[in-house]
Parts: sequence; structure tokens; C-alpha cells
Amino acid sequence: MGVYVSIRGWLECDGTQLVAVRRIVSSHEDDHYSNGWGAPRRQVNWTSYMFYGADIRESALDRFEEQIRQIARIPASDEDGDFVQGLFLVSHEVEGTSEWQVRDGELFTSPAGARHRYLGG
Repeated sequence: MGVYVSIRGWLECDGTQLVAVRRIVSSHEDDHYSNGWGAPRRQVNWTSYMFYGADIRESALDRFEEQIRQIARIPASDEDGDFVQGLFLVSHEVEGTSEWQVRDGELFTSPAGARHRYLGG
């Protein structure tokens, strides 16, 4: 059956960056795990959001991580200088739960710790 990883989280950005996020997501289209991406039907106020939730095979994790790294590198699109931000919890059946922080143009990963244990990590 294989080892699975449960990924859930979100990205937040502005409308210009959202276009770039969607372009990257589309470039990783696989007609399976890429279906875990979703967004609000309409934007509410000024922040755009993209959400991800899916249980994926461990063998697909590197590809998903590279996708998130590409998204993190999307440049700021206005004078505020804000990069895409986000948070993902990545629960590996064997290795436990990690916290992935998307900020400052990078992806930072660390053990999630006890505070997220109730989510199955």
C-alpha cells in the first residue's frame, strides 16, 4: 500500500501573486494530487488565499515540496515588499508531523511539536 503523507495548509498573497501561484500549480498538474488545491469562489477584501488538503504517497512529497519552494520565490508585486506567506502541516505516517512555513521567499521546515499532535502527527 505504501506510506502516505497528509498535507493541509494555505498560502496568502495579493492578486498579482495569485496569478503566479495558479500558474505554478497548473504547471504541476497531475490530474490526481493537484486536485487538492482550492480557493474561495470569490476573493473577499484584499488578501488572496489558496488552500491545499490531500493525503499523498510519500513518493510524491518531493514534487509537492518543490512546487511550494517555487511558489515561495514569487517576488513581491507592490511597494509593501510582501512575499507569498503560508503554513502547512505535513503529517508523515512514519516520520511524524512537520510544520512548513512559507515566508520571506523561502520554505522553512521544522518538527511540528506537541501542539499539533491532536491532528494525527
